[in-house]
Amino acid sequence: MASLPSQFFAGLVKKANAQIAQGHDVINLGQGNPDRPTPSHIVKSLQESAENPLYHKYPPFSGYGFLKEAIAARYREDYGVTLDPETEVAILFGGKTGLVEISQCLLNPGDVCLVPDPGYPDYWSGVALAGAEMAFMPLREDNAFLPDYGSLSENDVRRAKLMFINYPNNPTASTASAAFYDETIAFAAKNGIVVASDFAYGAIGFDGGRPVSFLERPGAKEVGVEFYTLSKTYNMAGWRVGFALGNPDIIRIINLMQDHMYVSLFGGIQAAAATALTAPQDCVHELRAVYESRRNALFGALNEIGWEAKPSQGSFFAWLPVPRKYSSAEFADLLLNEAKVVVAPGIGFGTHGEGYVRLGLLTGEERLQEAVRRIGKLHLFDK
Repeated sequence: MASLPSQFFAGLVKKANAQIAQGHDVINLGQGNPDRPTPSHIVKSLQESAENPLYHKYPPFSGYGFLKEAIAARYREDYGVTLDPETEVAILFGGKTGLVEISQCLLNPGDVCLVPDPGYPDYWSGVALAGAEMAFMPLREDNAFLPDYGSLSENDVRRAKLMFINYPNNPTASTASAAFYDETIAFAAKNGIVVASDFAYGAIGFDGGRPVSFLERPGAKEVGVEFYTLSKTYNMAGWRVGFALGNPDIIRIINLMQDHMYVSLFGGIQAAAATALTAPQDCVHELRAVYESRRNALFGALNEIGWEAKPSQGSFFAWLPVPRKYSSAEFADLLLNEAKVVVAPGIGFGTHGEGYVRLGLLTGEERLQEAVRRIGKLHLFDK
């Protein structure tokens, strides 16, 4: 337990709640919790399914076949990817669970996992629980926030058994091209490394760009798996439904581990999740449009106060540079204390997150603009 990394966001929430308790109107842009409700047709499906006595019993250990078939059909329609529902799909208790489990499945103490820096902190949790070591892959703005495999230590690459990639990216809001995935697959195949592609924000791309799935590329299934979640695509964060998809040997191991820990998800939730995946996807297109409109409103307001940054390419985040005289933590504290705006310091996502803060597009356009106006009154970006 002592080896686990500290929960960075717990401290962020504590600071924000202290300001709220004092009666301040705090605009919290620091977390990644979707603010819109789950679409009504999905909720209705759960309501109806909850009355089915079949779902009051233990479900099959690895989940119902109809849900695996639904995710396979969605991937076929959205990405042109063919998946065998029985051997290439594992149902997860949310994507986070799978991202932790894969380290426990594949890493022994002393093995190395290649982790993006900055990156989602829960990658670190799984590596710590496995007793393995992390080697960080810097994500730099001058390389479009993509890892440079050629710059990695030969020793780290030789010892690595697993690597995480995540596009659209949290926290940098950048996307990756098909060519990047091809490079990643070749790198992994050459070095015997399993790829874990975190595709949590796969439905959220802007300016007409459709995020590329790792599994679309030739050879992807031979070297790894992709993790997908309904949390972001359908505003189902609290429902805890995710999937691991791809290499059948890895899927078998994940299912085996889960056989010893769970008896799958409540059947009614599985039925509602299948409804989300198989129903018309209008709600997904509408949600993407909402986030793009919010992004445009945010960056328009940022431009007005002189806070220069590249607009987000995907996800529901914005990754913004900090004024040079502040650390990311100091700057976040300043915005909370003086503007009553919560942002996430980049240092919480890794060493190379220093110099940035992450904002979430998870409130209405007016509140986003109000947050920027408050920050503008501090005159931090005056020329």
